[in-house]
Amino acid sequence: MKKDSPENNVILAAQDLKKYFPVRRGFLQRVVGWIKAVDGVDLELSGGKTLGLVGESGCGKSTLARLILRLMEPDEGRIYFRGCEITELSRAEMKRHRRLMQIVFQDPFGSLNPRMTVGQSIEEGLRAVGMKGREKRRHRVAELLEMVGIPGRAAQRYPHEFSGGQRQRIGIARALSVEPALIICDEPVSALDVSIQAQILNLLRNLQSNLGLSYLFIAHDLNVVEYVSDRVAIMYLGHIMEYGPVEAIYGHHLHPYSTALLEAAPVPEPSSKRSWTPLAGDVPSPFNPPPGCKFQARCPLVEDRCREGEITLYGVNGTHRVRCWKVLGR
Repeated sequence: MKKDSPENNVILAAQDLKKYFPVRRGFLQRVVGWIKAVDGVDLELSGGKTLGLVGESGCGKSTLARLILRLMEPDEGRIYFRGCEITELSRAEMKRHRRLMQIVFQDPFGSLNPRMTVGQSIEEGLRAVGMKGREKRRHRVAELLEMVGIPGRAAQRYPHEFSGGQRQRIGIARALSVEPALIICDEPVSALDVSIQAQILNLLRNLQSNLGLSYLFIAHDLNVVEYVSDRVAIMYLGHIMEYGPVEAIYGHHLHPYSTALLEAAPVPEPSSKRSWTPLAGDVPSPFNPPPGCKFQARCPLVEDRCREGEITLYGVNGTHRVRCWKVLGR
């Protein structure tokens, strides 16, 4: 049965999104199993807001981002962008939607062509939206650079002439060149010094306020996610384990995995003491995940019931949802 499309104020929605990668072995490279990188993800992002996506390395965050942009094709599920289901669109039909959906990568140097000036890199986006006239494009390039805190005259310089923070600003300017509505920020500050991180985060917030941008913000740093996000989704082994407003996740988190992540996050005052119980066990292989709850091998609340069937996302209060029956007394 086809699910309803999201409400008008929701700019992006994913419904039961799945992506499995085949594992091949032997001389004939036969498929012997599947790595479940994204396994039935549901999420929504409202216009002009930020959804933070957090989780350990390998949980499927970046794969999910590429599915949303259709840089990878999902195996199952639906993606809605501005109320339009984009999952079934052809490459030509997807082109006009992709202009409105951009990505800022973790490595600002690797995402820029070292043989092109930064002005030439940004101009590519302007050509893609049909801007005519070299002088008009150069003027717009200068405007975009100034918008992100880089002097317009720096357009003639090459990426290696800039610091890491400056290159990330240039990457943001390039994303803005096509006037997007949604920007996926894939670990955009993790490679930067802490002081520079704060500058980039404040820049992103100012741009969101001025331009009405929506962000899907992927990060490991929970303090960063709390600072920039309106809503937070916590991901583990291809599943969303807890999802809700930032104040609910940070103030009233329920899932044992959410608790472990937040307790492990560094605090501003090193001398402050708090209780912290490290997670036991290892992350299960996505090639052979256990039945039932994917977190069972590390969960302090695990029971026999957790090892059977599929654990769904249960509603708590309004938009706060958690994939754990036990913390809700069910």
